[in-house]
Amino acid sequence: MSDLTKLGLADARDALTKGETTSVELTEAFLTAIEAADGLNAYVHKTPEIAMDRAKAADAARRTAEAGPLCGLPLGIKDLFCTQGVASQAGSRILEGFKPEYESTVTSKLWDAGAVMLGKLNMDEFAMGSSNETSTYGPAVNPWRQTGDDKSLTPGGSSGGSSAAVAADLCLAATATDTGGSIRQPAAFTGTVGLKPTYGRCSRWGIVAFASSLDQAGPITKSVRDAAIMLGAMAGHDAKDSTSAELAVPDFEAMLTGDIKGQIIGIPKEYHVDGMPPEIDTLWTRGKEMLADAGAKIVDISLPHTKYALPTYYVIAPAEASSNLARYDGVRYGRRAALAQGDGITDLYEKTRAEGFGDEVKRRVMVGTYVLSAGFYDAYYNRARKVRTLIKKDFEDAFAQGVDAILTPATPSSAFPIGAMEDADPVQMYLNDVFTVTVNLAGLPGISVPVGLDAKGLPLGLQLIGRPWEEGALLNTAYAMEKAAGFVDKPARWW
Repeated sequence: MSDLTKLGLADARDALTKGETTSVELTEAFLTAIEAADGLNAYVHKTPEIAMDRAKAADAARRTAEAGPLCGLPLGIKDLFCTQGVASQAGSRILEGFKPEYESTVTSKLWDAGAVMLGKLNMDEFAMGSSNETSTYGPAVNPWRQTGDDKSLTPGGSSGGSSAAVAADLCLAATATDTGGSIRQPAAFTGTVGLKPTYGRCSRWGIVAFASSLDQAGPITKSVRDAAIMLGAMAGHDAKDSTSAELAVPDFEAMLTGDIKGQIIGIPKEYHVDGMPPEIDTLWTRGKEMLADAGAKIVDISLPHTKYALPTYYVIAPAEASSNLARYDGVRYGRRAALAQGDGITDLYEKTRAEGFGDEVKRRVMVGTYVLSAGFYDAYYNRARKVRTLIKKDFEDAFAQGVDAILTPATPSSAFPIGAMEDADPVQMYLNDVFTVTVNLAGLPGISVPVGLDAKGLPLGLQLIGRPWEEGALLNTAYAMEKAAGFVDKPARWW
C-alpha cells in the first residue's frame, strides 16, 4: 500500500487484518515521516528501536491469532504519560533525565492491546498552557498555515505535540490529557478530533499530575471512529487510582450508528461571548443546522454560572498544582541544582525550582499557594469550590430537562501565530479556555470535531458536551455531525 501514514486508526487496523500491509511496514513509514518532520518539533523523545521491536511482535501475534484490538498500530504518547525506561519529562526542565521504572495504566492498556509506541510528544510544561510555548523543548508547530502566509502557528496546548503529530500524519493517533481544554482546543486548531472523557473513565495513575480533580486522559485522532477505538483501549477501572470509576467499558465503536433522530441538543445562550468572531458564530449556526437536518431537536438552554467558570478554574487548578508540584525538590528524582558552600536544604529547594520550573509554572504555583494561604483560603479557594458546584448543577439541570448533548464552539478563534501573545497579559492566553473549562469543572465528557475552515484557510471545530459516562452516545452524535460536515481538508505539506 502507498501513503500508509495517511491512514486512520480504523483503516490501518482493517489493512493489517486483511494482510494488505504489516505492522513493520506501517511503523517504518511513520518513522521515516517523523525523521522528515523535525521542523514541527512534535516528537521530543523518539523511540524507533522500541517501535520496531513491538511492530515485529505484533506481526508475529497476528500470525498466531493472538492479536489485541490495537495490534500493530503505531501511536504517539504525550510526554505527560510515564513510560518505562523512556524519558518522561512532562515538558519540564526539572524532570530532565527522569526515566520511570514503571508504566502508566493508560499506556499499559495500549501496549496490552498490541499498540506500537513511536515516541513521546511535545507539550506545555506540566500541561500548563494553551499554545505549547511553555515547553522546555520549545514550541511544537502547527502543520497548518494561513493561506499565503508562512508564519508558524501554534497547534494549541497543552497537547500541542499530540495534535500536530496526528494532523501531520506522524502517527495514527495520540494520547493526550485535558485539564481545562488541553485535548479539545489543540484538536480544534489542527483539524483533528479530540475527546475528553468523563472524569474517572481513564486512570490517572502514572500520568504526571497538574490538577488532580480536573486532569483526564483521552485521545486525539483523525476521526470520531478512531476516537471510539482509542477510548475503548484506554478506559477502564484501575485499583491504583481511587478516582477511577468501577464501570464496564462498552464497545464505543459499535455504538456509532449515526442515528440521532429525536435527540435533544441544547444551545447555551451564555456561550455567545462578547467579541466572538463572526466566523465562529456562523460555524455554530451551521452545526445546529447539521444536527437538526440529521433529526435532532435544537433547544435553547441556560447555564447561568458559565461567566464564573474561568476565574473558578484559575483558582482551583493553580491551587492543586501548587500542592502537586511540591514533590519536585531536587532530592528524590529529576534535576538538582548545584549548591554553594554553606547552602542548606532550603537553598536546594529554592535553587532547583528556580532553575527547573518555567515562568508559567512559577506563576501558577505562586497563585495556587496564595489562594490556599491562611488569610485567603475562604475568600478564594473555598468560594471557587462552591461556584464549581453551581456550574456542575447547571449541567445537571439541563440534562434533567431532557437534553442529550450540548453544542458549543470549541475555541474563540482559529490557531494564532507562535509568539503572538508573548507580551500580552497572561489572562489573554487563559481566555482560549473560555468554552472548555466548564466541562472539566463539571467532570463531563466533551469532544471537539472539525467542521470547516475560516477565511484564512485554518480549521475550526465545534464542541459537543455529553452526559456523564455516556461517551458512546456523545461519540455517536459527534459521528453524525462529522458525516454532515464532511471535513476532509489536510494541511499542505511545507515541513
